Amino acid sequence: MGALTIWISVDFEGLASTVSWQQDHGSRESEFRRLMTAEVNAAIAGAKEAGATRIIVNDSHDQMLNLLPEELDPDAELILGSPKPLSMLEGVDSGVDGAFFVGYHAASGTWRGTMDHTYSNRAVLNVWINGTKVGETGINAGLCGALGVPVLLVSGDSAATREARELLGPEVVTVSVKEAVGKFAARCLHPARARELLREGAARAVRERDRIRPFRFQPPYRFEVELAQTVMADMAELVPFTRRVDGRRLVYEDEDYIRGFRALRAMIALAYGAV
Repeated sequence: MGALTIWISVDFEGLASTVSWQQDHGSRESEFRRLMTAEVNAAIAGAKEAGATRIIVNDSHDQMLNLLPEELDPDAELILGSPKPLSMLEGVDSGVDGAFFVGYHAASGTWRGTMDHTYSNRAVLNVWINGTKVGETGINAGLCGALGVPVLLVSGDSAATREARELLGPEVVTVSVKEAVGKFAARCLHPARARELLREGAARAVRERDRIRPFRFQPPYRFEVELAQTVMADMAELVPFTRRVDGRRLVYEDEDYIRGFRALRAMIALAYGAV
């Protein structure tokens, strides 16, 4: 077997035992950072068991300074910090053989999705790509697909993993570590059990990678975002070549998915800073 590269994007809201944004700062911060690092280590262990020879990990939550470098598997390369040109997708490229989304959450507006949102809990109500409503899993899988990279594994709560299977297809390996009771409450697996399932799922995802095709939207790409307030849309409209649909919705169309992704990110960033 030749070189095999697995790239991992790790978020916060879909980790085992995380149910509130209060856990990622203050007195609970060190606890969640250890939990996050341990879960990605479990995914790395499974990938290596199945033959991965290079692992790239992109910290993808908030300011993207969460993972504990000294506790991360020493075979992994770690991308930290923000802003990054590709944000949650930094480090993925055409040389990557497969992507893992670890600790992911459901799209904004999902009923019984733990801390459901789409890139910004404050600014974004909905995102559609080519008419399909998507969350971070769909947006990010589309960029991976544009580069020819298949998403092999998605972990998170049961709403996030269901969303992944419905959009990406039943072949994607999913690992559910909790079930939402409400936006800020969940029935959680023990962290050790969640890590065991992640390791097993990651190994299976790498072994079965040949049957998982990259997920692609078809060009031209239409990115539509509905924002929480009209003033947010006023600011987002400053992004060149956007088109205002109504008070809160904007559209950006392009033949290049990565350019469209960056335009969407710019609209959301401007909207977030509007109030």
